[in-house]
Parts: sequence; structure tokens; C-alpha cells
Amino acid sequence: IMSLPPPAKYGGRHTVTLIPGDGIGPELLNHVREVFRFTCVPVDFEMVNVNSALETDDDMNNAITAIRRNGVALKGNIETKHTLPASVKSRNNVLRTSLDLYANVMHCQSLPGVQTRHKNIDIMIIRENTEGEYSSLEHESVSGVVESLKIITRNNSIRIADYAFKLARERGRRRVTAVHKANIMKLGDGLFLQCCREVASGYPDITLDSMIVDNTTMQLVSKPQQFDVMVMPNLYGNVVSNVCAGLVGGPGLVPGANYGRDYAVFETATRNTGKSIAEKNIANPTAMLLASCLMLDHLNLNDYASLIRNAVLTTMNETRLHTADLGGQGTTSEVVQSVMRVIQILRRIRMHVADMHSRN
Repeated sequence: IMSLPPPAKYGGRHTVTLIPGDGIGPELLNHVREVFRFTCVPVDFEMVNVNSALETDDDMNNAITAIRRNGVALKGNIETKHTLPASVKSRNNVLRTSLDLYANVMHCQSLPGVQTRHKNIDIMIIRENTEGEYSSLEHESVSGVVESLKIITRNNSIRIADYAFKLARERGRRRVTAVHKANIMKLGDGLFLQCCREVASGYPDITLDSMIVDNTTMQLVSKPQQFDVMVMPNLYGNVVSNVCAGLVGGPGLVPGANYGRDYAVFETATRNTGKSIAEKNIANPTAMLLASCLMLDHLNLNDYASLIRNAVLTTMNETRLHTADLGGQGTTSEVVQSVMRVIQILRRIRMHVADMHSRN
């Protein structure tokens, strides 16, 4: 489905654009670099800072150029201030539309060692990432009346539906649920739904369900285990993915990915800056570390990805290391130290197993 990973340049090393962003972004990405160095991951980061206080687009254009050059990026969230004039668009949004990162993919699954109300959740959410209500097309031709355009195109709806079904088949999933409000927005969401049905006809092995968005949120908080793969337009995707992150333990745990034909950008699934806890060493590094693992998988560095991922999940099991968001007293750096300790142990086990094999 995804574009092929960019070829490794310079002696098998990959260069990845790193955008620290705001709030807890910079410190979490520093920890990712620390873990990568420790694990000897063959990735070099090209750092591009984006200053969210500026109203010009120069920073953003630099970041976009760097991603075009490297093909892959890892980013923190960039703050969007409501107080800026309407002409200033969300930087995160501009990034996704400029690079045509049309698929936002989030895998929401219950994690070991995290106490939540619901168990055994395993949902893949595929969100259309470039149009819908987030088209930044608004005007106030009559004072006190704003028209905000929601754009749904056949082209992009087919494309995201196809992405969802391909991913479902690839992962051995049986059901795709299209989330919509076609009972009210008969043309816009109607078109989206029609495109999903069209694509579904090419996948007889996978069932297509459709569910109205308001009912979806109720079903999610009462019986989330019923969902398998979900596909939806931009705004519903934004809301539903945040609900799902909450169900499995919050914004500190779930990684997210944005894929296009040519580029891929990895970040935490819920795009919050965590400004209130910045620079206090209390943010949960799990989501960002797991996002970096998704990036390594994208670069076909699967051994490194599974090594770091296993270490992160093992550390999650240690309740005494839980950060404040999970009701614990652990610090960010304690969690990261533990992850690196586990990597070392797993490495030794791997070497030992390899050694046994070579002797036999």
C-alpha cells in the first residue's frame, strides 16, 4: 500500500527529518534519539525547527522541503493558536495537505499493564487526512454568517477506502466499518459511503458495515471490541481516534502515522502539544517511542523496530515506572532508562540464541 521506503543512502544509513514541534515534542524526540543511539539504529536525523509563533510560512516550507528530500519524518505536534488571524492555517494541516499524506493510520490496542475500563481492544482507524471539514475554506460574506466548506471528492474517498481494505486484507482483518452522517449530509457523506461500497465489492473476503458517527461514539465507549477496521472522513476520524486513544489509556500511549504515495510522517496519534507538562520530565514517552518504531518498520528496519517495541511494552508492564498520566510517579527519563536496559537484555538473549544456532 505504502510507498516504498526511500533507499538508504550513505552506507546503508537512512536520513529522516526531525521536527521537534512544541510542548513536550522536543524532549520526547531527544529521548527517541537517545534510544536510537543506544540501539545503534542506522538512522541520521536532520533537525528542522518550526516556530509556531511566527505568522510567516518560511519555517514550514523548510520542513516540507526537508521531508520531500528525505521521504520520511518524525515530528512533535506544532501548536496552532486560535488567536492568530484566520489566514494563518494550522501548520500540522498544511504539512499533511502539501505532502498529500492522505491516510492517517492509528492502531488502537489494549496495552499490557495499563488499567483501563475496557479490555481486548484492537482497532485500526483509517482517517482521510486531506479534505472534509478541514479544507480551510471559510468565508464571512455577510457579517455574522460564516460559510465553511466541507469538501468530499470521489477521488479521495475511493483512495482512502482502498487503503483501508488493502490494509485490512494485509493484516488478516475481516470487517471494515465506514463511519458517516449520510442521513443528514446526503450528498457529501453519501458520496463517501458510496465509494466505500464500491471498493468493498472488490474485496468479497471482507465485510463492509456502515455506522452513523453519533452511534459510533456511543458504541465505542460501551462495547469497543465490536470494531475491527474503521474508515472515515477527516473530522470524524479526528474525533473517533481521540476517543479510541482514551479507551486504551490516553494520549501518551498511542502512535500515529500519516502516509501518502511519496512520503510518510510519524507522530503521536493524538495531536496535543502537552504544553502544561513540558520540560518537567513527566510526559509519557511511550507514544513517541512507538511512533519511531512505526517509522523503522516503514524503513524496513524491522529488527530494530521489534527490539525497541518489545522493550517499550515490557517496560509498560512495570507499574512502578508508570508516568503521571497512568496514575504513577515515574519520570520520562526513568521509563527511557528502563527501555534501554531491556534492549540490552533482549540483545544478549538474541546473541545467545544466535550463538546456540551456530554451534548446532
